[in-house]
Amino acid sequence: MDRERKDEGGSILRDRKKCTAIILAAGRGTRMGSDVPKQYMMLEGKPVLYYSLRVFQDSFIEKIILVASEKDVEYCRENIVARFGFGKVAAVTAGGNERYHSVWEGLKAAGECDYVFIHDGARPFVTKDILERAYANVSEYDACAVGMTVKDTIKIADENGFAASTPSRDRVWAVQTPQVFSYHLIKEAYGTLMKKEKECLQQGLRITDDAMVVETFTDRKVKLVEGSYGNIKITTPEDLRVAESLL
Repeated sequence: MDRERKDEGGSILRDRKKCTAIILAAGRGTRMGSDVPKQYMMLEGKPVLYYSLRVFQDSFIEKIILVASEKDVEYCRENIVARFGFGKVAAVTAGGNERYHSVWEGLKAAGECDYVFIHDGARPFVTKDILERAYANVSEYDACAVGMTVKDTIKIADENGFAASTPSRDRVWAVQTPQVFSYHLIKEAYGTLMKKEKECLQQGLRITDDAMVVETFTDRKVKLVEGSYGNIKITTPEDLRVAESLL
């Protein structure tokens, strides 16, 4: 018979494997056109970062690693983690120059666990339902990324800027976070990336998300899982206005 316990939101948990979340908050947010990084901008009286942290805090996730820029580590500890009582945050660690450097620092700080949820702190509208769907899929496939099929027709351009092909919309996904992997799979994939970083840069390979790291450096396929059209990333001032309306 399964043992039962409750998460901080009151939901019943049956014996789950150990899950750690890495929340990325080291981005500079240059497209926002502000001196304040987007993850620290105020949204209805709280920093954008607060909202995703709250969902993970109240979920089945056991431990959170918050990755911030080096200059913001103390700010995060005092003004976000301590202020709002995020007790699951086990460490606030400094990130790196690129997103994949920050993920690597988070993975090293995470320690042993079964599954790792990697999430952008600038996505405040992640939900517990999304986390549940991601957990169900990573339990089966070891690698998954949430996202949604695109609403618009997509055109693939040729080198001269002319439309070359039109893929079917139901096969084209806009990928979001969290992206979730078995710990050893993602640690191995990122370890290989860091060893081959110079070679990848010379080849012009641009790492844009965690699923790409797994696709490139392992033979494992990444399952795509339904996220939400509301699971937006705050990138521009327009996104912040949309977020305010969603709240």
